[in-house]
Amino acid sequence: MNARLPSLALLLGAGGLVPFLACGLGSVTAGGAVPADRALLALVEYAAIILSFLGAVHWGMALVGSGTAERGGTESLRLALGVLPALVGWAALLVSVAAAPAIALALLIAGFLATAVVEARAAGDGLVPAGYMRMRWGLTLVVVLVLALVLLSRVSGVVVRM
Repeated sequence: MNARLPSLALLLGAGGLVPFLACGLGSVTAGGAVPADRALLALVEYAAIILSFLGAVHWGMALVGSGTAERGGTESLRLALGVLPALVGWAALLVSVAAAPAIALALLIAGFLATAVVEARAAGDGLVPAGYMRMRWGLTLVVVLVLALVLLSRVSGVVVRM
């Protein structure tokens, strides 16, 4: 597969980090324009949406490849695995509604990491472009770092005063 991604994909991927950074900062800050609990809910919601989007990427790749001969059921497996990130995101939303944001954050961290690991294995089989994986690991690192810092802040009770 082509190792190079369009510049727009890189730009939009990086731009997708802005809500993570803004909501992450807002969720550990007291006295900001948005209450910290609302920023935390926005962070969990956005992370769940993006996690679902990552699964959808694989649906698209499987559907594009569906006109060719299947490689041992690869397309079927990709379609099935493409649903899992959305289910993890949905579970995180349900948990956050049940007033357990720390568990929601932990689920999202696990979901992002597991998705990246599965994608890396797919890249090893030539099913994911190398350029995509370079971008995904960079984005995943930032996302997981933000989610983990917010989780640690929430669990430890550390809040930044504005």
